[in-house]
Formats: sequence, structure tokens, C-alpha cells
Amino acid sequence: MTRPTPDPQALVEGLAHRPGREDRLTHLRVLPAREATFEDWPDWVPGPVRTAYAGRGVARPWRHQVVAAEAARTGQHVVVATGTASGKSLAYQLPGLTEILERRGPRGQRGATVLYVAPTKALAHDQLDGVRALGLDVRAVTHDGDSSREQRDWTRAFGEYVLTNPDMLHRSLLPGHQRWSSFLGSLRYVVIDECHHYRGVFGAHVSHVLRRLRRVCASYGASPTFVLASATVADPEVAASRLTGLDVLALTTDHSPRGRLAVALWEPPFVSHAGENGAPVRRAASSETADLLTDLMVDGVRTLAFIRSRRGVEQVAMVAAELLGEVDPSLPPRVAAYRGGYLPEERRALERRLREGDLLGLAATNALELGIDISGLDAVVIAGFPGTRAALWQQLGRAGRDRQDALGILVARDDPLDTFLVTHPESLFGQPVEATVFDPGNEHVLGPHLCAAAQEIPLTEADLPLFGPTARAAVDALTLAGLLRRRPRGWFWTDRRRAADLADLRSTGGSAIQRVDEATGRVVGTVDPGGAHATAHPGAVYLHLGETWLVTALDLDDHVALMHPAPDLDCTTTAREITEISIREERRAQTWGECRLSWGLVEVTHQTVSYLRRRQPGGEVLGEEPLDLPARSLVTAAVWWTVPGDALDDAGLATADLPGAAHAAEHCSIGLLPLFATCDRWDIGGVSTALHPDTGRLTVFVHDGHPGGAGFAERGYAAAREWLTATRETIASCACADGCPSCVQSPKCGNQNHPLDKEAAGLLLDVLLEHAPPAG
Repeated sequence: MTRPTPDPQALVEGLAHRPGREDRLTHLRVLPAREATFEDWPDWVPGPVRTAYAGRGVARPWRHQVVAAEAARTGQHVVVATGTASGKSLAYQLPGLTEILERRGPRGQRGATVLYVAPTKALAHDQLDGVRALGLDVRAVTHDGDSSREQRDWTRAFGEYVLTNPDMLHRSLLPGHQRWSSFLGSLRYVVIDECHHYRGVFGAHVSHVLRRLRRVCASYGASPTFVLASATVADPEVAASRLTGLDVLALTTDHSPRGRLAVALWEPPFVSHAGENGAPVRRAASSETADLLTDLMVDGVRTLAFIRSRRGVEQVAMVAAELLGEVDPSLPPRVAAYRGGYLPEERRALERRLREGDLLGLAATNALELGIDISGLDAVVIAGFPGTRAALWQQLGRAGRDRQDALGILVARDDPLDTFLVTHPESLFGQPVEATVFDPGNEHVLGPHLCAAAQEIPLTEADLPLFGPTARAAVDALTLAGLLRRRPRGWFWTDRRRAADLADLRSTGGSAIQRVDEATGRVVGTVDPGGAHATAHPGAVYLHLGETWLVTALDLDDHVALMHPAPDLDCTTTAREITEISIREERRAQTWGECRLSWGLVEVTHQTVSYLRRRQPGGEVLGEEPLDLPARSLVTAAVWWTVPGDALDDAGLATADLPGAAHAAEHCSIGLLPLFATCDRWDIGGVSTALHPDTGRLTVFVHDGHPGGAGFAERGYAAAREWLTATRETIASCACADGCPSCVQSPKCGNQNHPLDKEAAGLLLDVLLEHAPPAG
């Protein structure tokens, strides 16, 4: 029996008109359905492949699938940039599977191979299930950190369609390429799925991993065709070419069918208690999302709720289960949490339950944002703007994958960007997704990959253009430092270490910190080193699969955080840190009247000094506890602007709270930068001061959160007028009197949002923008 599809518009209206929810729905946009355009199978597709797809319900492909497959078949590098659930998998599977079957030897020897690269293990396993479901005689297998030694040996010897991730490509396959020589020498296609995901420092790293792959393949006589795919990539031709270093054809016309999608913008109400410094605060987006998830599940709507943090995911699932138990005792087991840090078998079990319909609701981090094929979802609720329009549309696209009508709700956090978006819907609808920002020339990225390439195969002069115009200078610097040695046949790696270990692809800061039950020694979960100071310090509260834990000790040298269960705790913890900044090098600058806008290198020093305990639910501060953790330094890129004392005096700001004005402007500008760069506020940071020693002026910095920079601050410099104008508008339009989380307060402020002067921040930005050059 076919399950009836809910009417998404009726669902929204039902949610919005329940008692007490007046004025929460700020905008509703219904995107129309689209009819399919079909095409005949290309003549070169063999009968068994056609039959296999027919068995999966694909009698005829859509036109864009055929166009992409035909182009790849002729050796054209292609990026398929069509919408979510538009069948991009078939577009790259069709030529790959066909060549595997065509070129196989008489005794089953492999004659052609395909390498599929996904940003997450979960997506690779999902794709593996899809390939195997076709029932073709193709040896498809994943190669990742969960693979056993026996599985890896079998894959190298017999694998034809190998699914992996950039990390394994970087750390396993390329350093050991001699053992993969047969596979690489037969490599016909390389698939880069969800290519929009490769941005910032991660994107820069992956761009060099792919160049190293091309170089190693060429040494075995192979020149594979690259097929990239993404539903949300701006300027796909440019982004794909920068990522691969190749000329890539972009295919953007979508011929797949689509149901209606109703997108609701939702703003939680103000709560009765005040926040920091007496500011008005809105109800937490996570609490609002738990209510909406509960209501939708009660109505039988299969719903996925995206939550920003791992802790928030656990809390939303717990609260929803409690609320559901008050309505129907059979419903609490049908809601669960899904996030990074779970063990592989836990993730697989949750994915299976969601596909099979056993779970009616799931609270997840963006680990489920990418194209995992979870059919049957009717609704998506997003607790807070996910940082970019690209990520927003990816998350909304998780619902309606069976071409049924679907609902998406964006619940605003108490944050400048979220408040701006739900009150300015034109900033979301009809706007292109953000350009993919990354810098392959970042010396902190390029150097380690040149070392890795030299260890794989000695570098020659002919190789250097592959790695960009700064490669020769980087090689000379590495040679001077003694890491490379020049010989007649090229540059050789001379160190005893594995060169691949020098590059940290995901900028985690090294080995993961293990969260360990101090009584049993069991590993409960993991956290990246970069997040350990904030979430694994002594006294930190940690949620895992609905259980509350309290951290008792953090050993950064041994990468261990000891914990014990604490089921009676009714609070959460938030770390506080202090930050200092110094200018290393100004690389670009422009004058705006007496003011100055700059971009360059800075050194940022962070130290986590305390943590706040907050009551849960509610969020009231219960107390602050000191911490003794080491400082961390970072050399990165920043955009900064300065205002001289004379200009401040002329604007009547001589007696104003200048530290508070600069601090408020800094917070709001950090919150708005994601509108103009492919980042969110957790990718960037800021520092402000009424008189900085390096400039002698009032100075506001916004910096990237990665060594050497990720391109975000540079994008802010390029779009400074538009960015800072939106910042000024956000401050002016906020209804609060003295500043609140919707305008100038920040959830990550190391100074407890003090001092802040909202009114003076607006005047300060007026001074800065008065002589800004025209936009564009």
C-alpha cells in the first residue's frame, strides 16, 4: 500500500497556527514541481547494464544523465551540477560500469578500473550499496579506515570499482602506489562526488591530492577521465577546474522530475529571562526544532532534523523522545540521534533503520547532509542556518528524494546571520550558492604535498607546473630546509618520516582525542584535537547516545579525555577563551577616506581560560570555572580595517565606548561574512581593539581559522563594501535596545560579550563606509 504524501503547505500552516506559535512563520516559499525529460539509452550501453537499471526502476534515463555519460565516455572531464536526487550517480556509473565489463579479460582479469572518491565514509558505503544492488558482475568494494588488512589486500588485487575518501587516497593509496600499480595502470574514471564539499583548507589539500593522483597514474601509463558531481556548486566549471587542474565541462540543466518543495522560514519567540548583560534572547533553535520534530512525527511525517552540534543532536533526540512519550508510548523508540564520533557499526545500524522506515524521526549533524540515498523522507527541519546556501539546499534536498512533495523548515538561531536571512528571504531564494573558496597556493598546504609527491616519485622540473605557479619557490624552500634533496633525476624526499603525515587534510590538528570511560577503559567517542580545549576539558559535559558524561581529565600528550557517567547532571558547559593578534604582513590595502582596509598575514594566540555551566533546558548561567590549558598560536590570513582618531572625533565618537563599538562591529561582521564567503562563523574568528599597537588606530580583525588561511578573509576583503553594509543594516534593523544575540552578541565570545556598544558600533561603521568605493 502506497503511503499518502503529506501536503507540505498544509503541514506548515498547521504547525504555524497552533496556539502560542503566532508570528513564528516569517516566510513561506513553495517551489513548483518539475516534469522529467527522458532520453534513450546510448547505443554503447550493454544489455546487462540496461537490464540492471531496469530492475532498479530506471526504464529510461533522464536527458542530463545521458549527456554527461556520453561526454565522459569520449574522455571529456565533466562536472554534473544538477539538483538533489537528480540521478547524478547513474551519469558516472554508466560509463564506468560499461568499461569494466567491456575490458575484462577472458578469465575475469580486470581491464578497466574506476575510483570513486567521497568526502565521507558513510557516502561511500551508501554508493557501494547502490552499485551492488544493480546485481552486475562487478567487483565493487570500499577502501577506508574500517577496512581490514585482508579486505585491503583483496581490493588491490581484484577490485574494479573502488570507493574511498581523500584521506585514504592521501595516506594509503598514493604512498603505497607500487602495490596499486595494476589498479592505477587500468584506471579509466575518477569520480569526485559532492565536490562542493571541498572548500577552504580542506579543498586546497584535496586539490593537491588529486594532482598527485594524476601524476602517479601517468607513471603507469593511465590518464583517467574525471567526473565530478554536486547539487550545489557555484561556477561549477571554475570550481571543478581549480580542484582537478583540468579543463572541465559543466552540465547544469536538470531534466529530472521533482515534487513541490515548501520552504518555511521560522523565528523562535523571545523568552521571559534575559541573557548576558541583560540582553533579550530568543528561544533556542534546538528547543524549537525538538517541538517541530515531535509534532511532525505525531502526524506520521518522516522527518530529519539537522542540528549544528553533536551535543545539540543528542539533546534534540532526547527531548523529542520525552515529548513523544507523553502522546504515544510507541513513538519514543522511533526517534534517534546520528552524528560523528559514533562507532562505525552504530552509524550503519542507524542508516539501515532510517532507510527501512523503522525510524520516523532522526536528529543529525551535517554527517547526513551529503547525498546518502535515504528515500521516503517527507520533511527536513534545520536548527540554524548551516553556514552556506549550498549547505542549506543540500540539507533541504534530503526530503522528497522519491519525487514526492516535501517540506523544509529553517529555524533561526539567535544570531545576526539567521535573523537577517529569515527577515530578508530574497537573500536565500533566487540567489546563487556561494563560490567555492580555497587557495591551492597556501604554503602550509602546498609544501607538505610536494614532499609527499617527491616520496611517491622524485619530482622533476616537468612536474612542477602541475602544482601551480608557486611550486618552484616552495621546492627551493623545502630543499633549503633539508626536507628535499636535489639530484640529477629530480628532487628526492630525504627524511625518515612518511611525507604524507606532514599534511593534515581536515585540519584537525593531529590524532583524535579519545573519550574514555575511566572505570572500564572503553572508548566512548572521539573529538578532533582542535575541539578538545573547548569540549573535552576537565568539567566538560558530554552527551553520547542519550547518556550524559562528565570529563574528569584531559591528557593532550596521550590524546585521551577520561570521563564517567553523570546521568543526574542538568547542565551543559561552554568554554571561554582569550585571544591576541599581531600583524605579520600587509599584502593588500585600500584607503576609504581616512580609514584603511587591509588583507594579509597575522598571528593569533588563543587560550581557553574558563567554562560556563548553563542550566538545561533554559540556558541560565549557573557559574564559571577556571581552566589551566596551554595557549595555541596560529599564523593565518585576515582582513582588517582601521579608523584614525581624527575621524572618530569628527563623528562625535570621542566620548563613546570605543572598545565596545569595535567589539560589537566585529561580532556582527563575523556573523554576516558567510553571506559572502563559503564558510560559517565557526571557520573564522575576530579580534578588535580601540588602539592596536601595530596600527596605532582603532582596528577590527576578522581572520581565517586555519594555518596560512583558507580564502575566507580574502573573500571578505574583496566584498568588503557589501559585507560591511549588510553588517551595518543588521545592527540598525534589530529591535533590541542595547545589543542581543540577533545582532552584536556572539555565542563564542571569549569576553562574555563585554564590552559591547550597539549604537556606537553603527556610528563607527558609518564612518568606515562613508568613503567606501562603489560595489563591484
